[in-house]
Amino acid sequence: MFDSLAERLEATFKKLKGHGKLSEKNIQDGLKEVRLALLEADVHYKVVKEFISEIKARSLGQEVMSSLTPGQQVIKIVNEELTGLMGSSHEEINLAGAKPVSVMLVGLQGSGKTTTAGKLAVFLRKNGKKPYLVPADVYRPAAIDQLKKLGEQLSVPVFDSTTQMDPVQICRQARVEASKEGCDVLLMDTAGRLHIDESLMNELVQIKEAVSPSDILLVADAMTGQDAVNIAQAFNSSLDIGGVVLTKMDGDARGGAALSIKAITGKPIKLIGTGEKLSQLEVFHPDRMSSRILGMGDALTIIEKAQAVMDEKKAVELEKKLRKSQFTLEDFRDQMVQIRKMGSLSEIIGMIPGINKIKQLKNAQVDDSELVKIEAIINSMTPQERSQYSIINGGRRKRIATGSGTTVQDVNKLIKNYAQVMKMMKKLNKNGMRGLGRMKLPF
Repeated sequence: MFDSLAERLEATFKKLKGHGKLSEKNIQDGLKEVRLALLEADVHYKVVKEFISEIKARSLGQEVMSSLTPGQQVIKIVNEELTGLMGSSHEEINLAGAKPVSVMLVGLQGSGKTTTAGKLAVFLRKNGKKPYLVPADVYRPAAIDQLKKLGEQLSVPVFDSTTQMDPVQICRQARVEASKEGCDVLLMDTAGRLHIDESLMNELVQIKEAVSPSDILLVADAMTGQDAVNIAQAFNSSLDIGGVVLTKMDGDARGGAALSIKAITGKPIKLIGTGEKLSQLEVFHPDRMSSRILGMGDALTIIEKAQAVMDEKKAVELEKKLRKSQFTLEDFRDQMVQIRKMGSLSEIIGMIPGINKIKQLKNAQVDDSELVKIEAIINSMTPQERSQYSIINGGRRKRIATGSGTTVQDVNKLIKNYAQVMKMMKKLNKNGMRGLGRMKLPF
């Protein structure tokens, strides 16, 4: 989402770092570029004005002007201010109160509330909770059916509501049923509505008064830019929301909503949707997002994603194999399966700190379907071929290609790139991390 903004900021900071000493004019020129970049990213103009003013005041102070590396000091200030703009630290969903607690999901129609309810059920279950889904959107029959199907798919209980029922009554009864089921969190999927529709907004107020939710989450589409901020303001004035879930953060929008919502409404972004899969709902960390925007990567999120899908014992065994250059094609396939569980490869590569300094990998767009093809090729090999790739001659390559539904050229490409990686691993084991920039991934 922030690719364009990140590139603009990177170019600006590169100019600043090119000056041994910074003058007031250098800083003014640099901040003018930052201001334009933020406005182009659809950040609210009031937020931009205050943000630039704060950075300017700090950048012209002693911590920058007397620094040996003034350009880097400015980047440090921008990083800190950007983090503060988005809320400084992560704020969790409020689940305090007598069980079962209730969480209301509100927002415009089409913002992704129903899907987010399913994602939130997966998220809460991972954190030891027993969620209960409540379809309270009686105006759109498809929403009720969709949530019931999601519940069935996830093995999460769903309240049996119908379009003839009253939404306030649905939420009241659902709480009783959730208690019988032994569930501790109600996720109430309310009907999408325009914030200017007074009668429907009053309905939300009535639900809030009836069930006293521990948290009210506005589900907003990040692709709507500054409109998301206006929507958040309107819902907040009526309901006093607890926070925001921004959906479609994997899209190609400019990202202004993520940088504006907290500053304008005072309410934090608590979670972000990063893809279509039900597992793709992430905690929003302002400091990590700021780091990614400024091209510094996000190592902590990579580690957390890896820990969620990878077996610790296998990871230790893999490290030993890598150190001894005994990493086989079978090992590569197993790791590739684990990596695919972490999300799209392009997204993971983008989180690696310093990746923008490696030309071969900067802005890398890896087609995940290539990974499926590679897995099929390796699966078509015999156990001996996977452990000793050097025995794979022309005849074997033809058989592997036929068995995997690929071409001999595809098989050749995989083996060639794998061989190059193994050579590089041997060099890295001898010389440390030098030569990483020349490393070619095997796909």
